[in-house]
Amino acid sequence: MKKGSVVFIVSLAVLVILCIAGILAPTALENATGAIQFYITNTFGWYYLIIVTFFVVICLYLLISPLGQIKLGKQEDKPEFSRLTWLAMLFSAGMGIGLVFYGTAEPISHYIISSPTGMEGTDQGMKDAMRFTFFHWGIHAWAIYGIVALCLAYFTFRKGDVGLISVTLKPLLGRYASGSIGKVIDIIAVIATVIGVATTLGFGAVQINGGLSYLYNIPSNISSQFIIVAIVTVLFIISAVSGLEKGIKILSNANMLLALGLFLLVFIFGPTLFILNLFTDTIGLYLQNLLNMSFRIAPLNMEKRNWINNWTIFYWAWWIAWSPFVGIFIARISKGRTIREFVTYVLFIPAVIGFLWFSAFGGSAMLLEHEGVSAISKYATEESLFALLENYPLSQLSSILAIVLIAVFFITSADSGTFVLGMMTTNGSQNPSSKLKILWGVLLAAMALVLLYSGGLQALQNTMIIAALPFSVVMGLMTVSFLKALNKEGKELGIGRLKKKKA
Repeated sequence: MKKGSVVFIVSLAVLVILCIAGILAPTALENATGAIQFYITNTFGWYYLIIVTFFVVICLYLLISPLGQIKLGKQEDKPEFSRLTWLAMLFSAGMGIGLVFYGTAEPISHYIISSPTGMEGTDQGMKDAMRFTFFHWGIHAWAIYGIVALCLAYFTFRKGDVGLISVTLKPLLGRYASGSIGKVIDIIAVIATVIGVATTLGFGAVQINGGLSYLYNIPSNISSQFIIVAIVTVLFIISAVSGLEKGIKILSNANMLLALGLFLLVFIFGPTLFILNLFTDTIGLYLQNLLNMSFRIAPLNMEKRNWINNWTIFYWAWWIAWSPFVGIFIARISKGRTIREFVTYVLFIPAVIGFLWFSAFGGSAMLLEHEGVSAISKYATEESLFALLENYPLSQLSSILAIVLIAVFFITSADSGTFVLGMMTTNGSQNPSSKLKILWGVLLAAMALVLLYSGGLQALQNTMIIAALPFSVVMGLMTVSFLKALNKEGKELGIGRLKKKKA
């Protein structure tokens, strides 16, 4: 049996069994995922912090190392996209449903509901809320994406291998990377990707439902979310079957314009000067406390440890589970770039754009709460964005704009995700069939609904943390393998090492 067939059949079987379990025994699934999640976060929380910081250190090393001059491709290869277009696509990869979902909700939660430092409702609490939000969405997240993308781009474009996770381990595992061990690795990557994308789609469905509930009193429940997912799935299938790449490009550009429009509405009508001041101040606090936050596990304070489990560990798991999808996407658009240029732009530019987004939405919400104008914190996570927008002019327009933005992100994420899954389960094929993409799209939608049905947002978070653990080990091996191959090539090219002095 071909490698792609084995990966496809086993991955599909595992995920279908999980879906059936969620339908037939939702409470049992919720209890099981909750128990496993509790064990992982309490037993391996330290591991998540160390492994993710390790990825950051490796990216920073490549930024200053002479090895950074090596191209992700042949020496004669030129970048396929202009730098501006490339940056826009990087931003689009990171500017997903999650950023819209948590843009308002996370800072206000840290400020009022549960502070990472126990300073709820204070001036210091506001600063702490923003720096930890920056921490969760900053260079650590992009280092996770960057490592996977670097490994894939190097072995695909520089070495001419197929775009599979297992291929990146050849320098470490040798022929075993193409055998049973390689199949297991690719299966882990597929399952992590499905759960990562399905979780994000679940967040999107919940927030669309939350917006419609806030604006039009439509019930916020699994029935409404089922209808939303069904409609968006039909739209995605139309997009996938059409095979019109221009359609996806139009949707991606629409994402950018809608996001920019929504940002400008809040930035202009909101507290513009406060947003700029908060952004500037928090950048300093973020950089000043980066090392401490990176290893913060609170071994003697259970309340703070629970906060770290619920936020930081969850985010690290989310980025890890999402990284095969985003990594493959970033790798595909980065051919011809040097490693140094890649790390510079991937690690910092999207992070700064995200910081501006949180400063506008989260900062505005905290200021409204601080001044007693509006209690944004009393609303559900999925409704907080719409509660914020209601305080500014054109609120009806901006709320509809936000719902459309989330829906378009939903469609493009599903379409791109199924393409990547099709590629991963057909031995790296660059043109997976429409039938296969539809199959993965339906399974993604089903998985999102099953997780929502079996426990809502908490079930989504639990499953994400579980799926990310085995793939984090794969990522660690990928990084070591990549460095081994890179150092070997550096020696062959005479770079990456000090020249010996003549006697």
